[in-house]
Amino acid sequence: MKDGAPKKIFQQGMELQAKCTIFAEVCRGHLSNFVMEKVSFFCNPELQNFSLVKYVKAIFFSQSLYRLQEECDPMTYGLGFKELLLIDKSKYTPGYDLQSHGGSFMYHIEDNGQPLVSLGLIIGLDYKNPHTNLYQTSLFHKMNEDLEFQLFKSHLSILHYLEGGERITYDARTVNEGGYQTVPQLTVPGGCLVGCAAGLMNPAKIKGVHNAMKNGMIAAEAIFEDLGPHTRTVIPEDFKPELYKSYIIKEMRRMRNVRPSFRSRFGWIVGLPYMAYLILHFFICYYVEMNHGPSKIKLKTGFRQIQRGKCDSWPFYLQSTSINYPKPVGKVTFDILSSVALTGTNHEENPHLLWRNDADAELTTWRRFAGMTERFCPAGVYEYVPCETKVNTRRLQINFQNCIHCKTCDIKQ
Repeated sequence: MKDGAPKKIFQQGMELQAKCTIFAEVCRGHLSNFVMEKVSFFCNPELQNFSLVKYVKAIFFSQSLYRLQEECDPMTYGLGFKELLLIDKSKYTPGYDLQSHGGSFMYHIEDNGQPLVSLGLIIGLDYKNPHTNLYQTSLFHKMNEDLEFQLFKSHLSILHYLEGGERITYDARTVNEGGYQTVPQLTVPGGCLVGCAAGLMNPAKIKGVHNAMKNGMIAAEAIFEDLGPHTRTVIPEDFKPELYKSYIIKEMRRMRNVRPSFRSRFGWIVGLPYMAYLILHFFICYYVEMNHGPSKIKLKTGFRQIQRGKCDSWPFYLQSTSINYPKPVGKVTFDILSSVALTGTNHEENPHLLWRNDADAELTTWRRFAGMTERFCPAGVYEYVPCETKVNTRRLQINFQNCIHCKTCDIKQ
C-alpha cells in the first residue's frame, strides 16, 4: 500500500479463526509484539471463534485487559551477526566448536564436501555511547563497550581460519537476552505465547531452539486437553504449570542473573566473577535474583524508554567519546554494502519504512545523538546525507531496499 491506497498487487489480510492461537514468532514478531506493546488482549466469551481481526478492532472497547508484562522485568535485546565462509581444507576440523563464552561462536560444518565455517557474534543493544557502530571495526572503548563484529573477525584466534577464505552469506537479527526475569504472562483466553515470542532463550548459552520446541509441545498438549466440540475459546490453563515443571524454566532460572550482572554499573567486572560462581554452583549467587530494571513495569511511564535501550539515560553525543573506525580491507573485514549484497535482499515495492517526522529525526538522532540511527543498523538502511536546502546540516535518507528485517530499529527507536 502507498499512502494508504492499495496497489494492484494488494491482498486482503487473512482472518485467523481458531479456538486457540499460538504465537510462535521470533524476537519482536509483529503479532506477538502487538500483544506485548498494547499490554492488553481482547477477549469476548461470546465470540464463536478466535479472530485476530476482531481482536484488533475491538481492543480499545474491551472490558477485559490482560497486562502481559506487568509482573516481569523489561526485556533486553542483542543484535546477532552471522557469516558463512568457505575456508581452506587444511584449516578445517570436522565438528570443531570454538569453546567461548558470551556472544561469539564459530562452528566448522561441511556441506556437499565443502569445508565451511559458521561465524557469529551477538552484541547487547543497551550500550550508552551513541558513537558505537555495531558493524564496523574498532577497539574496546574504555573496556566497557561491546566488541564490534568486524573486530571480532580480526582477532588472531579467529583470523587464522578466515584468511584465504570466501564469504558466502551474511545476515543479522535481534535476539531476546532478558532471560528468566523477563518472561511475561504466557496465556490469555484464546491464545498463548511460545518460543522467542515468550522470551524463552537462554542468554548465557545463546540457545533457544530446544526451548522453543519443548515449549511448543507443552502448549499443544495443554490446548488439546481443553479442546471439545462445544468449546468456544480455549484457555490453556495447564500450560504455565507444565512449563514450570519442565527443564526450560529450571535452566533459565539457574542462569537468570547472567545478563543483569553484565548490565550493572560494574559491567564485566561483576559479570565474569559471577559466571565463575555459577559454574562452581556457588550457593549464595544461586538464590540471589537481580533485576534488569524496575521490578514491576509501570505501563504508561518508563516501560517504552527502558525497552528502547534506556534512551532517556543516553548522554548527548558531545559528552561521549567519539570512536575512530578504520576502513575495511576487503579480505577478512568488509564494508556494509558488500555484506548486504550477500543477503539477497531487494525490496522493489514501495517503501515499508517511513519516518513520521523528519524534523524530529534531525533534532533527536542527528543533533543529540550524532546520527546514531545509521550506526546501529546492520544493513545500511538509515543514512544521513547533506541537506540541499540547509547549510552544514544533514537529512535522513532511508534506503529501504537494504532492509533485512532484523528489528534493530524497532527496538532502538
